[in-house]
Amino acid sequence: MTAQGEGKPVTVREIRGRKGGPPLVCLTAYSANMARLLDPQVDLLLVGDSLGMVLYGEDTTLGVTLEQMIAHGAAVARAARRACVVVDLPFGSYQESPAQAFRNAARILAETGCTAVKLEGGREMAETVAFLSARGVPVLGHVGLMPQKVNALGGFRTQGRAEAEAAAIRADALAVAEAGAFALVIEGTAEALAREITAEVGVPTIGIGASPACDGQILVTEDILGLSGDQVPGFAKRYADLGRAVEEAAAAFAEEVRARRFPGPDGRGG
Repeated sequence: MTAQGEGKPVTVREIRGRKGGPPLVCLTAYSANMARLLDPQVDLLLVGDSLGMVLYGEDTTLGVTLEQMIAHGAAVARAARRACVVVDLPFGSYQESPAQAFRNAARILAETGCTAVKLEGGREMAETVAFLSARGVPVLGHVGLMPQKVNALGGFRTQGRAEAEAAAIRADALAVAEAGAFALVIEGTAEALAREITAEVGVPTIGIGASPACDGQILVTEDILGLSGDQVPGFAKRYADLGRAVEEAAAAFAEEVRARRFPGPDGRGG
């Protein structure tokens, strides 16, 4: 595996300029330690509101608070040296008005040290994206399957298979890109539709359960490491089984403690 190396921090301008170029490598991070490990390999670290499900055991992302996003975002931003750090605006923190979105996005930028924010939504959020962008807040868009709208969408299902639904998602993507988003996440979307959107919009697309034709890909890090248990989406790929390694390490520790083999006679673990 080849690391990208420390180098200069990846900027929003560089990510925008990767349209049609080398694919963008993106992963989620919710802690300083994980960010430090991932940073040399990726272009973008997303502090996603998926932390509600991955770290806190929630069924959806809807209960995640702005304070949680700021706390985890600050930890990741402190550890990252190269990757562009983006923090999600959680549900209810931006939908009310562009002014509300700016107020909370400004808090995130100021209190975490991240580079940009991400928000979900299409045409209905275009005004907000434009408002934030015009005021110096870089925005990563998100269309297709939007977890914050899971109740309205009827669950976590692939979007864009029906003609009308596909047309709506395409219009959403174009509107958000034209409003000033520097890149666009396309999640849980029919492959052909994600491919078409990638060809049509002028900013990079980052796929998750979308298409290999996207300008980049993102996954939840715990999914690729085998730390998500059985709750792994079909589009994810497990690159390691650290969950089993954790279980084995804990079992070995427990066995040594019960047998009084740990710690050693001198009180050390060695």
